[in-house]
Amino acid sequence: QVQLQQPGAELVKPGASVKMSCKASGYTFTSYWITWVKQRPGQGLEWIGDIYPGSGSTNYNEKFKSKATLTVDKPSSTAYMQLSSLTSEDSAVYYCAPDSNHLYFDYWGQGTTLTVSSESQSFPNVFPLVSCESPLSDKNLVA
Repeated sequence: QVQLQQPGAELVKPGASVKMSCKASGYTFTSYWITWVKQRPGQGLEWIGDIYPGSGSTNYNEKFKSKATLTVDKPSSTAYMQLSSLTSEDSAVYYCAPDSNHLYFDYWGQGTTLTVSSESQSFPNVFPLVSCESPLSDKNLVA
């Protein structure tokens, strides 16, 4: 069946760039446009642009022309979107979808959540538990 695989999340610092992937399977990758859209919390979908893998031809929303660069790797059936000069306004969920006729989308990737933050990702500290008691042995026994 048709599938679009996207990484779940990306954490990037302001001013940096990120390259998101969208790996397609289950259909002829070079025969359908791949569209990218952006969704910020509480807002609708915003069209970024699309690319035709067969020729590499692209279309962009004027708003994203200096922000997004769409490319494909045909051998791996993977589409890429690079976003540059990231700011907090770029924090959103980004979806890819194959578009058969520029009118509707039957299949979607699960979306990549992009967080643009100067804070480093932190993980909880985990410490191994050590018993306070000595292992039981014959010399510990009192007659």
